[in-house]
Parts: sequence; structure tokens; C-alpha cells
Amino acid sequence: MCPVPSRSRELPALPAAAGSSCGRRVVGKKPALVSECFVVVAQVMAEGELPAVLILDIGGTHGVLEDLAAILKKHFHLITMKEFLGNKEEMRKKIQSVFVFECRPTIDRELLESLPNLKVIANSGVGVDHLDLKMISSFGVKVTNTPHAVADPTADIGMALMLASARRLVEGCHIAVSPDTKYFAVDWLGVEVTRATLGIIGMGSIGYKVAQRARAFNMRILYHNRNRRRKEEEEAVGARYCAKIEDLLQQSDFVMLVVNLTPETHKLIGKKELGLMKPTATLINISRGAVIDQDALVEALQNKVIRAAALDVTYPEPLPRDHPLLNLNNVIITPHIGTATVQAIRMMAEEAIANMLAVLNDQPIPSEVFPK
Repeated sequence: MCPVPSRSRELPALPAAAGSSCGRRVVGKKPALVSECFVVVAQVMAEGELPAVLILDIGGTHGVLEDLAAILKKHFHLITMKEFLGNKEEMRKKIQSVFVFECRPTIDRELLESLPNLKVIANSGVGVDHLDLKMISSFGVKVTNTPHAVADPTADIGMALMLASARRLVEGCHIAVSPDTKYFAVDWLGVEVTRATLGIIGMGSIGYKVAQRARAFNMRILYHNRNRRRKEEEEAVGARYCAKIEDLLQQSDFVMLVVNLTPETHKLIGKKELGLMKPTATLINISRGAVIDQDALVEALQNKVIRAAALDVTYPEPLPRDHPLLNLNNVIITPHIGTATVQAIRMMAEEAIANMLAVLNDQPIPSEVFPK
């Protein structure tokens, strides 16, 4: 599922995104600015009308934020889904790109068949589990995402959830402001993050940034990943590789999930895995809700198999209001806000624009996603 942040969130005017990456995957070199990615294409666009990009809507409950639409309009002619459906014959041949914001518009076979000149679907965000990559590829259409824009804010929310759960901040806030509170109990205790063991499942760019932050807390860092990191990368954050996920689960005080949702990671953490964790351990999920078997998690939390959970993602989103996870005092749930910052939203739009313009002008694509 995809985040549904409040539409009251506004993006104040920001300075040019100095330091924002156009997505070049070059290790050891400073990435080019997003604005530099536009130089060649700006010259091309000056010779004719702006290329058309399909979006769901502007504003409203699910549409592109108005500030982001303004950025897109500098490089594209925006066509909303309503406009497209109202005049398909005129619009269908113009549209070469689709900008997917918060998993919308839905990309299905019917839409792909109706857009004969479509070249690229640019996803705003790193997760693409809502896109059928093989089907899209069969139409000769490329898919891109925005991994560079999301890494820092998502790592930040992972650390925030770990600290909030460890020190029981949500419960503490309720106690502090409750009209029924007469005194603060001396036996109301949390646990420390400093010098604890953190197990990171998924050591991609986000997972590695979590490790960098955890290093500052003198945490012992374990990680499990499909591919082991280079020795110098491990040493830089003091991380130790666990080839078996079971070893990581048994040793960690905090387990953080930072994996993509794939058939292999669907319900990666179930009853067996929860049973391997320490009874004092906390499970943190900043990836996708379906990575955890939520029924098993409810049971584990109710029976104190693990101490607590902190989730920025669930399945579905939002959870039904009668879901048992919502009634447990040892779980924190936030509304998929890993990338919900002014800076991240803007950078994701810029990275998506760079991807679309690169495809349309036969330039190297900063962040292409390939079907597996």
C-alpha cells in the first residue's frame, strides 16, 4: 500500500535544490545537480511545445500537490486523468509520460493500451510494488523511481521510531497531558538505544544510512542482505554481516526492516521469525506492511513474545478502525510518513522529472527500474 499523507501539507518556497541528486550511480564522485540534468532537454523543449505528462489530478484528496504541479509545469504540459478520459482521441497520442504520485494513477493494461506513444512511467518514491513491471515492459515502456531523494528521510523515520518505542514517547505524552494524571510513576520505564544491538534487514542505501545514524549511538550493528557489502563499507559503520536471518533475529535488541516488497519478502517476518527474537526486542518496519504477517505480529505483541513494534507501514493503509493492532499499548503506528518532508517531496519530484526528460530525449536514465 502507499502513503496517504494529509493534503494540508504545504511546500513553502525552497532555494534551488543544491546538493539534490539527479540520480547518477557513480561511487566516489559528487552527483550532478538535478538542474544540470535539464540543460540539454531545456534546449530541445525551447524548439516546440512541452511534452505531455499524465497525472491523476492536481490537489484534492489524491492529486499531485499544487507546489509539485508548479515544478512539473516548468518542463511538461500536465494532463489530468479527467481531461484524458474526457477527450481520449486528442490526448492519447500526446502523452509520452505518466507521473505516479502516491501510487496514482493506477497503471493497468487498459491504460497502457490507450497510450500508444507512452515511453516512461516515473514513480515518485522508491517502492514500485504497486506497478506490474513485466506487463509495463511488454509495452516497451520504461519505469523509473527516486531512490536518492528518499534515503535520508526514511532512515530518519527509522531512527525516530526506534527511539520513540524504546523510550515509550507516545505513552509518555499521553500520561503527561492526561487530565487524570496526578503524579508520574517512578516505575514507568523504557529501554536504552545506546549500546544496544540493532539488526538491519535490507542493507541498501536506506539501510546503510540507518547504520550510519546508529553508529552515533554506539550501537552494535548486524545486517542481513541478499548481497554482502564491501569490507570497507562494513568497517565504516561497524556492521557485521549475518548470512542467516535467524542469527540476526536471535541477537538483536531492535530489528529494523528496510527491504523492498517482493514475492520473496512477502510475510518475511512471521510467527517463526518473531519467536526467534528476544522477548525484550522491538520490531521496526519502514519498508512495506506486507513484509510482516500482521496476524502473527498481533499475537506476538499480545503474548509478550516481543517487547514492542514500531510501524510506519501497515497492510492495508490505513488499517480498519477495529484492527487489533490499534488497541495495543506496545505498538506505535505512523501514517507512512517516511518521506513526508518538504525537502523529500520536492526532491522526489525533481528526480522523477530528470528521469522522464532523460527517457524522452534518449539520454542516460538516472534511476531506471527493471523487471525481475
